[in-house]
Amino acid sequence: MSPIPADEAGWLALIRRGQPPAWRLLAEGSSGGRLWEDGGVQVAIVPVAPDRSVFNSVFYRDSERLLGSLDEIARAYREAGVRAWTVWVPEGDADTAAALERAGHKLDAEPRDMGMALSELREPDAETDTDVELAEREDYAAMARLNETAYGYPEGEFRAVAEAPMPGLRIYFASLGGEDVSTLGIWPHDGDAVVIWVATAPEARGRGISTRLLARALADARDQGLSTTTLQATKLGRPIYERLGYRDFGAVQMWERRSG
Repeated sequence: MSPIPADEAGWLALIRRGQPPAWRLLAEGSSGGRLWEDGGVQVAIVPVAPDRSVFNSVFYRDSERLLGSLDEIARAYREAGVRAWTVWVPEGDADTAAALERAGHKLDAEPRDMGMALSELREPDAETDTDVELAEREDYAAMARLNETAYGYPEGEFRAVAEAPMPGLRIYFASLGGEDVSTLGIWPHDGDAVVIWVATAPEARGRGISTRLLARALADARDQGLSTTTLQATKLGRPIYERLGYRDFGAVQMWERRSG
């Protein structure tokens, strides 16, 4: 088992360490996708999702190199036909955020960096929907379709998720009456269970289904020998994660540039 971070800085480092390799797999596994790297800057170029900046993500360790490469990054996205891309900026890096704003980026979202030791996983409330079935199955296409449905995107917007397999990814579904209503993925990275592509159909929300599904997936990850779990939480998902024991370590900002 990997060591559990001893302080907030350690947790933030763990949370952010898993993102670049996950997006590398997404870029290199999807049709026409590729990775652009320059020193401490990683650029995931995913042309099958030209209007979804979350897939076309930029991560950096060196702010000066990032800012000096913005024109080149923009050109690479433009040549690939990508119309929206984003830079992930820790909320404490105000100088980089200000520079991106001056360069034409807009603050698009501020998900929360969250994590916990799997030994601290809390059991969810007693089951209320006894007809909910939880299952693990490797079905990238179904996970992608449910994310599109849950977030109101047109069919095909999550094609990159369907196309790009991630070694070790465990995919979970909750179903009602034989129909999938909630999904998520658990990706093991350096002893950490990284939670990705969480989605619940609108008609199934508020019933504790996603909480139960995630609790099942995390229990499996703990049994697998993983030590921690991390994720980026939307405002909608944050209460679910807090109920299970996740701690909030602050925001990460997504500075988007959009054209066309």
